[in-house]
Amino acid sequence: MKKKVLAILVVFLVASALVFAAGTKEQKGANTIEIFSWWTAGGEADGLEAMFKEFSKKHPQLEIINATVAGGAGTNAKAVLATRMQGGNPPDTFQVHAGHELIDTWVTTGFMEPVTFILKDAGFMDKFPADVIDIISYKGEVYSIPVNIHRSNVMWYSPKLFAKFNLKPPKTMDEFFRVADVFEKNGIPALALGDNESWAATHLLESVILASLGPDRYRDLWNGKVKWNDPKVQEALTNYTKMMKYTNRDHAALANMDAAGYVAEGKAAMNVMGDWAAGYYYSQNFKQGEDWDWAPAPGTGGVFIMLSDSFGLPKNAPNRENVVKWLELCASKEGQDAFNPIKGSIPARTDGDRSKYDRYLNAAMDDFATNAIVASVAHGAAISEPWLTRVNDIMAAFTTDLDVAKATREFQAAADRYAP
Repeated sequence: MKKKVLAILVVFLVASALVFAAGTKEQKGANTIEIFSWWTAGGEADGLEAMFKEFSKKHPQLEIINATVAGGAGTNAKAVLATRMQGGNPPDTFQVHAGHELIDTWVTTGFMEPVTFILKDAGFMDKFPADVIDIISYKGEVYSIPVNIHRSNVMWYSPKLFAKFNLKPPKTMDEFFRVADVFEKNGIPALALGDNESWAATHLLESVILASLGPDRYRDLWNGKVKWNDPKVQEALTNYTKMMKYTNRDHAALANMDAAGYVAEGKAAMNVMGDWAAGYYYSQNFKQGEDWDWAPAPGTGGVFIMLSDSFGLPKNAPNRENVVKWLELCASKEGQDAFNPIKGSIPARTDGDRSKYDRYLNAAMDDFATNAIVASVAHGAAISEPWLTRVNDIMAAFTTDLDVAKATREFQAAADRYAP
């Protein structure tokens, strides 16, 4: 109970601080822009700062108010944002995941202005893949500017540990369990997990489900056509419970980036996390190919689970003209090439300067261009925010009790309620 009260107090204090910041901004007049995000640490914060520098070069007269709320996947930031938006106190612009999180939460409810004109006026409409434009559009209008593409289904692994035991990165779930047995017998956690926020467990599950179902039936599960008692879904849930046998004992107390760090530090063999983990490795000076390397999550080769961070234009934004300037930078090649090599993501544009991107990110660009693409559940692209909230709640319990039958009932009830 004390922890719950403390958490509520922290969110309240953060919300109050941001409301104060907004008030301060308005007092300063039109030469400011408040940019709201959850990028507070590591490569994500460094990447955002790189974009701020580009913006300030173009618009030195404008002061940036960097309104950030800590918490992986935006879990805390979204709560603060909802309070502000519904209270008629929007930030000038805010980070939002492309897809259902954007459209269902903010567009269909009437909180956002379309930004199609920004892409058209700059001649950028054809610089973004049609599929990306589709997931940020509603009734023919674009409602946010995507700054990047992230891949969810990446397995980060320790080259040193794999070499020590003469092992190769697993390509299938069966190979994963064989490799995991070797590490377990040698007292090494095979799978680093940091799920002190339950979205990280959901993040792992979406790759495990994809491995069992494949891309088409993965999509059908999240649009309600495949039921949770389907044998392949049951296989995935069972595999998830088996994987928990090989995780670090402190996983429930660990943040997602700490789990990624376990791999680079040689404390664990593998970690399934989005490629913002690469940004974390860059920021900590871990060496690619020595301290860490990557492969698709087991069983998901040839498929790219996609998510995209974007920025939008709220109705009644206090400094609308300044937001337009920011969104123009977000849409530009120079803005995306400043941000993404540091963040650990690839540009949403198709014409990024590949010389600025490392070996991993160039490989991610190749895979995005050639793989089957499916949307991330854990990061708001595939399902609505209320559905995702329920999924995260189910995963918090499932990761502890490992009760497949109970989880099946609860997942199906959520799908019955929220699936389109």
